[in-house]
Amino acid sequence: MQWNVFPAAIVLLALPAPTPAQSTAPRVNQTGSYGPWLADTVLGAAPARLSFRTGRWKNVDQWRQAARKRVLECMAPVDLGGLPAVTVTRRATYDGLDIEFLEWQLPAGPKTEAVLLKPAGARGPLPGILALHDHGGNKFMGWRKIVRTDDSPWEIQRKHQDQYYGGVGWANEIAKRGYVVLVHDTFPFASRRVLVKDVPERIRAGGVDPRPEDEAGVAKYNAFASAHEHIMEKSLLSAGTTWPGVYVVEDQRALDVLSARAEVDPARIGCAGLSGGGMRTVFLGGLDDRIKVAIAVGFMTTWREFLLDKAFTHTWMTYVPLLPKDLDFPEILALRAPAATMVLNCREDQLYTMPEMERADKMIAETFKRANAADRYRSIYYDGGHKFDRAMQADAFDWFDRFLKRAPARR
Repeated sequence: MQWNVFPAAIVLLALPAPTPAQSTAPRVNQTGSYGPWLADTVLGAAPARLSFRTGRWKNVDQWRQAARKRVLECMAPVDLGGLPAVTVTRRATYDGLDIEFLEWQLPAGPKTEAVLLKPAGARGPLPGILALHDHGGNKFMGWRKIVRTDDSPWEIQRKHQDQYYGGVGWANEIAKRGYVVLVHDTFPFASRRVLVKDVPERIRAGGVDPRPEDEAGVAKYNAFASAHEHIMEKSLLSAGTTWPGVYVVEDQRALDVLSARAEVDPARIGCAGLSGGGMRTVFLGGLDDRIKVAIAVGFMTTWREFLLDKAFTHTWMTYVPLLPKDLDFPEILALRAPAATMVLNCREDQLYTMPEMERADKMIAETFKRANAADRYRSIYYDGGHKFDRAMQADAFDWFDRFLKRAPARR
């Protein structure tokens, strides 16, 4: 045993004595001197207990059943009922697409607003896409982040799409290729957001409930919503659930709505999203067999990276208590093997490091190889920062076409 002395603390570490060439100082990380212990001893570097990579399961279906059971136990999903009653509030045609504005009421919170897009006049059955909006530090908007419904978008909407999506609503672009696309606000964004007026004065943090044209007010709302995340997380845990245990179920109810549409072939449905939408893709794609093609964009790394380096850059919505020792983060998405899966990463993405993106990639690739489905997983790396630009959209849309515009993808 060796005593290692750090500022203001003495920590007992079970480490071999260092050679003269070794440094006893831990590398800089967001948990300081506790980082190496948390990463190497508490979490560990070996495959997690329920990883398919352990070799404990020879059959991918048996592994999926056991691992999904544990994910759901840790997530503690809420009960939001079954297929909600949907109301069409408005219809429009724009840029070659028929658009329906929808809403439905879940058992908790305000009504969910959503839009459905399809090629003008299309009857189907067509493949469907559940398009998942991002987080982006902007809870004032939801579906509007990835949709255009006219030539006069909100200015904050236009700026968001310029920054992250190459100046387009990517949901429109994939709909034009012959898909029925549903985009809904999820907890707690846009129509599902927490209103400042509904919380105690002491936690409003200068927030306001603004109109969309009030950009300064929107910024104040988003600052409030950011400060409110840790309160919401503590409250969810106190209620016996988790953040994924809420939004995954909301996404499943939206998937119910899409699957029930007469013009949709329920055997040919995919999902995709950037950033927070990529995170939602990881969970929904890994847990719901109705998703035949899943494309996670700008959200792939490991629990080790969250632990040491990048938790401070990410939302509270990511974490599932107790799961990391059973399944690494990329293995949640890999639960869908052998169904078609794609991950798109950017080399200069400030939310991740290349070594851990690459390690996550290897975990998924190995899982698909063990499932005899190596050809159904693909990852691509792009230059630049956090985005889902037109070049990335083109690759994603081709992947959708490959597996959704032919016979239904095998499970």
